[in-house]
Amino acid sequence: MPIVINKNLPAAQVLAREGIFVMPLERAAVQDIRPLRIAILNIMPTKERTETQLMRLLANSPLQIEVVLLHPATHQSKNTSAEHLDLFYQTFGEVKDQYFDGLIITGAPVEQIPFEEVTYWKELRDIMEWSKHNVFATMYICWAAQAGLYYHYGIEKHQLEKKLFGIFRHTKAKNYMPILRGFDDEFWAPHSRYTGVSKEDIEKHPKLEVLCEGKESGVYIASARDGRSLFITGHPEYTANTLRAEYERDVAKGIPIDVPKNYFADDDPNKEVVVKWRGHGNLLFYNWLNYYVYQKTPYDLAAIREEEEKYGNNRKAD
Repeated sequence: MPIVINKNLPAAQVLAREGIFVMPLERAAVQDIRPLRIAILNIMPTKERTETQLMRLLANSPLQIEVVLLHPATHQSKNTSAEHLDLFYQTFGEVKDQYFDGLIITGAPVEQIPFEEVTYWKELRDIMEWSKHNVFATMYICWAAQAGLYYHYGIEKHQLEKKLFGIFRHTKAKNYMPILRGFDDEFWAPHSRYTGVSKEDIEKHPKLEVLCEGKESGVYIASARDGRSLFITGHPEYTANTLRAEYERDVAKGIPIDVPKNYFADDDPNKEVVVKWRGHGNLLFYNWLNYYVYQKTPYDLAAIREEEEKYGNNRKAD
């Protein structure tokens, strides 16, 4: 969050050079405050669990946030009751004329299906196109990151030799990026996916950059150069027992699955889970809210269209 100090204080200039948000006394005296409006398009099967995970991370800041939950109108959920959706969720059609500071699009267990064959692909395309003009900053998680890179930049996903499943070590490919502020030199994050994206494909695109990667997991975080789109290939929102539940589900169904790597103590599913990614997940969401949403979004959300025209459209659809 910003610190309010005299703009002539020497420390103010030093902190500003480091990218730390310093607010002059004059601006603080006239600042208007309003809640941030964050929409979550929840396309995970277990919506109640996912919404709780994401809200837990969004709540880890002093900012006041208004959360609007969305679900695809063109897909009937098998794991979430219609009553829950009717009570707490809206559809794109109900919010398409509104503006949001931020949008989070979750993952979904459809990564082995071609994008165009996903039942709600047309609706998702419409939402991603709408987000360019009605949302200031968008975070894409896991399959949504692959979908966003494909729709906005034409980057294809590719099949992995086997499911990437477990907790993996990552390093920063870039330094001094606001989203990475406070990250350790090495940090851990969960992954659970059968497909991935190529670092070379992302680096070829002039409007994208790779921010974090892992030797085993590949690209972990990529970003549009204007910072308004963040693509996260893993699941920083996962809680302690999420991978355990996925592992036990597949074992019960007879689906071939390895024990999630670096997850159980000694990689033994009969032992306790060792949580080593919680700090990273909290910091990632905190930085996104602070540096990419709170500090950047216009007070009048309708001005998002003006911001798009001012800085140019860095996300070109197919």
